[in-house]
Formats: sequence, C-alpha cells, structure tokens
Amino acid sequence: MADFDPTPGVAHALGLPAAGVAAVIALLAEGATVPFIARYRKERTGGLDEVQIRDVRDAHRRAVELHERRQTVLATIEAQGQLTPALRARLLAADTLAALEDLYLPYRPRRRTRATVARERGLEPLARRILAQPRDGRPAAEAARFVGGEVPDADAALAGARDIVAEIMSEDADIRAKARDATRRRGVLVARPVKGATEQRTRFEQYYDFSEAVARIAPHRVHALLRGEAEGVLKVKLDAPEDAILAGAGRALGHDARSPFAPELAAAVADGYKRLLAPSLEKAIRADLKAVADAEAANVFARNVHALLLAPPLGERRVVALDPGLRTGCKCVAVDETGRLLAHGVIFPGQGAARDAQARADLAALLRRHRPFALAVGNGTGGREAADFCRKVLRDEGLRDIAVVEVSESGASVYSASDLARAEFPDLDLTVRGAISIARRLQDPLAELVKIEPKSIGVGQYQHDVPPALLDQKLDEVVESAVNAVGVRVPTASAPLLARVAGIGPKLAERIVAWRDTHGAPKTRRELLKVPGFGPRTFEQAAGFLRVDGPDPLDASAVHPERYGLVARMAKDLGVPVARLIGDEALIGRIELARYVDAEVGLPTLRDIVAELKKPGRDPRAAFEPPRFRDDVHSVDDLETGMILDGVVSNVTHFGAFVDLGVHQDGLIHISKLSDRFVRDPHEVVKVGDPIRVVVLDVDRARKRISLSARDVGDA
Repeated sequence: MADFDPTPGVAHALGLPAAGVAAVIALLAEGATVPFIARYRKERTGGLDEVQIRDVRDAHRRAVELHERRQTVLATIEAQGQLTPALRARLLAADTLAALEDLYLPYRPRRRTRATVARERGLEPLARRILAQPRDGRPAAEAARFVGGEVPDADAALAGARDIVAEIMSEDADIRAKARDATRRRGVLVARPVKGATEQRTRFEQYYDFSEAVARIAPHRVHALLRGEAEGVLKVKLDAPEDAILAGAGRALGHDARSPFAPELAAAVADGYKRLLAPSLEKAIRADLKAVADAEAANVFARNVHALLLAPPLGERRVVALDPGLRTGCKCVAVDETGRLLAHGVIFPGQGAARDAQARADLAALLRRHRPFALAVGNGTGGREAADFCRKVLRDEGLRDIAVVEVSESGASVYSASDLARAEFPDLDLTVRGAISIARRLQDPLAELVKIEPKSIGVGQYQHDVPPALLDQKLDEVVESAVNAVGVRVPTASAPLLARVAGIGPKLAERIVAWRDTHGAPKTRRELLKVPGFGPRTFEQAAGFLRVDGPDPLDASAVHPERYGLVARMAKDLGVPVARLIGDEALIGRIELARYVDAEVGLPTLRDIVAELKKPGRDPRAAFEPPRFRDDVHSVDDLETGMILDGVVSNVTHFGAFVDLGVHQDGLIHISKLSDRFVRDPHEVVKVGDPIRVVVLDVDRARKRISLSARDVGDA
C-alpha cells in the first residue's frame, strides 16, 4: 500500500481540511489516542474535535479495507485471464464496496446453478442469440438444433438458454446498481401479522397493517419490524418497483420488440429478476437498513450514556444509602467522602408496628453516627415508599439538613454480582454491595458507572438488537470521552476508572492500583513512571487526564506536563511563582499570548492553558441538584389527566423522551410534545438526567402507559 493515499478521498468525503486529516491519520498511526489528539494536538489537526477525529479514523479504515478488497479482486480476475483494460478501469473507479462486488460477481467462484447446467449442455450460443435480439430467425427452429442428449426438445433448449440470460442479467453491474437505486428510492417495506398473531395482545400491534417507503423509514421502526419478525409475530417483505426495474433491465440488454427473440429475452429478464436479482437486492437493502438502524441505535445509546456519565456529582461528601426490599428489608450502608464503607445493616419498614419502630430507630442512629450530607434511596421496587419513610424519619428526628435523593438502580445488581464487586467486598452479601454502589453513584456517577457494563444501564433504544462489536466500540468511545473530559484523581480512582484514561487500559490500571496500595498515592505525575509498564509513551498520552495532589499545582490540572516549562515562562515574565499565577484571573489577564506562539504551540493550546490556569482541575459537570417528586404521587394509580409534575429525563430515543415521575413507570413525551417548536431530534431539547416539568395527557393503567407533554406547562 506504499502508493495508496486515502487522505484526499477521506478529506473530501468528510468535508474536512486535507492537512488536518493527514495529521490525524499520522498521529493515530503513531499510537496517539483520540482524546489526546483532540486536547493536546490542536495545532497539528487544525482544531478537529473528538467526533471529527473518530470520523477520520473510521473513514480511513473503510478506505483501506476497500483498497485491500480491490487488490484482491483485481488479482483474482487477472489470475483467471479475464482482466481487460476496461474492467480494470471500472474496478479502480468503484467507490463503494457494493459497486466493487457487483463488478466482481460474474467472476466469483460459484456453486452449480441452472445456468451452469445449461452451459454444460451447450446452450450458450442460443443464449447469445437471445441477447443479440436479431430481427430474423425463428427461436423454436434454432432451438431445435440443440436437441439431443440431456436436451429433450426445443422448449427445453430455450428454457436452458433463458436460464443463462437470466443469470447474465442478474450479475450485470449496471443493471444491479440501477435496480438497487430504484428500490431504495421507490421501494416500500411492508409488514403484516403472521397467522394467529392477532388473537393476542403483542408489542407489535401498530405494525399489523404497516407500510412505509424505504427512503423514509425511521431507524427505530426498522428495528421494531425486524424484532417482530424474529419473534414470529410479523411477516416483513420489501415491495420493489418491479415494472420499472424490468423495463430498465430490458433496455440495458437491448430488448427489441421487433425481434422474434424479444419474448424470450423478456421472459428471461422476468425470471432472473424474480429468482435471482430480487432476493439478492432485498437481502442487501434490508441489511443496509439494519446497518443504519444499528448505527443510529448505537449513537442514541452512546449519547444517553454520555449524559448519564456526566450527570452532576454530589461530590466528596458522606452518604447513607438504602437499597429497598419489600420482603428482605432495606439494606443500609454508610460511606465516607471517598466512598469507603463505614457501616452496613438491614431495616424492615412497613412490616408491622414493631419492625417499623425498630427501623426508625436504627436509621436515626445510623444517620446521627455518620452525619451524611445526603440519604440515597434506590428507585427500584419499593423505592418511593422507602424514600417517604426516610423523609419522615428525618422530620421526626430534626435532621432536616440531610437531603433524600432517589438514585437510579439500573445496573447496580449487575455490578453487585460481578467479579469486581466480589474482589472489592468479598465478605459482603451482594445486596449490600448494591447499596454501596447506589451511594457511590450519587457521589460520582462517572466513577461508579464505569464499573458496570454499559448495556446494563438501561438507556437507549433497541440496543440489544445491535451487533455487540458496534455497540462496544461506541460505548468505549463515549466512556473514554467522558472520563477524559472530567479527568481522574489518581489517589482515589478505581482500576475500572483508570482503565478508561487515554493510553492506559485494564492491565496497567491494575498495576497502578497495586503500586498505589504498596507505595501510597503518587505525589507527582512523573512518579507514575515508576509503575511497571507505565512508559514515556503512555505518560505522554495519559498524563494530562490524570490528577495528582502534590507540591506542583499543575499536576492537579489539565495542563500537560510537556507545557509546564511554558507556564513557568509565563509566570517568570510576570515576576511571580507558578503557584501564585494559578487561579489569579487578574494576573492571568496580563499574559500576552502572542509572545508564546512558536512552531509547536499556537493560540488554541495557549487559550486552553490560560482557561485551565483560571480554574485548575475544574469539573466540567453541572452542580448537583436533587430531583423533586410530588409527595402525593407514588404509583400510576395516583396520576390523573392534566396533572403538572416535575420529573427527570430517564431515556432519550428518536421518537421522544421517557421521564421518571417517581411512580415506578416512566412516562413518554412524544417528540411532537417536547417543545412548542419543531423538533427533529429529541437530543436537541433534552438529555438523560435533565429535570423537566410535564403535564399528564393520558394514563393507560391496564397497559401501564403514561403519555406526557412538555408543551404549554409554563411556570405552573
């Protein structure tokens, strides 16, 4: 691939500067990570952000894969002795994998087909007569010359010749391309219930009489149709513009109505389309629709996970947490400011007067002993009742300064049963581990959620229908982006959190924790180089995202160590030590950035450094505010049409947003009810974790469906 340079094509396809694209490709080849490139190599890339850098990476990968496949195809056809200059030119010009494979199709090693059998019987010349569309001759008479052996009569000869023509037609690259394009533009995806499906309620009732243009169908509906088909409820098919495709194929093959062979060609084209081309196109177009739907579902899930990871943290404050349980009681834990377990126990509210009194006493004692800033309550079954019980205890005990916060339990049970949780708390029951996770999730959602497989978090749309490899890639990217945007404090970070830092990974993260356990927290970033496997290259990629508490205040900031000398120059020019410069906006305002521009450092990096000096190590996440739910609304039965409620956005999809109202069943705001203006994408208006005020439009108690609107709510 020495002479292959995909940069111009990638730059053109993405609409990005070629120099920036070339820089990204070179940096990635050198082993640089996406967060590092986006944050610390802005001058080389022209300021491309993480999304653009990943787009370049993916487009470059596709270009390389196409090039490698093209070389394989060229070599294969050349080995067959059939690579003409014209075919070579067309193969080199093919700009998509589909176009390349269409050209290669006639030369592929193939299984035995009806056309193969016809050729073995010597019927190729008759097929060529049909394709030639002569205006003389009699098909039956000419076919009679081929009778003999395994060809019993003229009709059999013509049938075999038509099989050859049908295969030629179905493998013609131009015909396939035009048929594919026509089907994509004018095709319709149709769904009907399978026999017997209408006799019972299913999730797919809205698709029992469904049809929508292929060109317009929404990705989430594609997933719904395919899931309904996979579950044996729906029958899905693709209706293509068959007449137009047949007419176009006939014209491409030179159909001549005045030729006596015209009916033979028309019959061959119709057979070739129905038997060979149509099934191939339907499979390909359905695969394309599924791929688009998969990509969109992965993107929706990633955006929701990103919002969840960057949810406002309570911070380093003590927390008491309850994991509600109706029969087995509420598991209680107290954790300190760093999430370290202080105490745990079980209380049994709502199980009789005696147990209720004991539960109040035990909880009050726990709260007085550990004086938490907040009381976290899991929002699963019994969560609202447990939260109300906690509020009553706080009122009765005069502990009104402690906030009660209902915390999402999604994924907590997965963590509590994981190898990681067992290693961290080998002597604790998994229910206690779950309560610890709830407490820590309130303190720092990002640090805790990275321990959970993101697919278990429960946000997104149809993510379980997405190929695991695609979902894992997207989730790795979004977690990496979130972790590196916030930064990681080395003294307290868990191995799963450290593993997400640019350039580190799981094995090195475990080594860092082991080294920290033996030697204590590092006092400088440079001290991390003592960790086995933490070499200069890793240090370059990771250091800027790691925060270390020590004598050098820059070690606790996002300023990269490679720029410490530059900051020292700035401080010296102002006549103050570096420590004096940090956080002093008046002093920082006197820095003349132009003085420090050189071949390696430009204004983008200098502006980043100045912003970091003003607020070193600033957490980009918003300030924490506990959600507010109405005290008189506990279940779906308490809801009435017209009620105005406060809630929290729990999930965002292409068709709207789900809202937690504190009733154990999320309500849906359809995209049309999200705003007074037109909304193309719900993510433009809301994100997971946003507080939101809604009005109840409808409550279907039998199906537990709640319809909401965020329009016309005002300040009521």
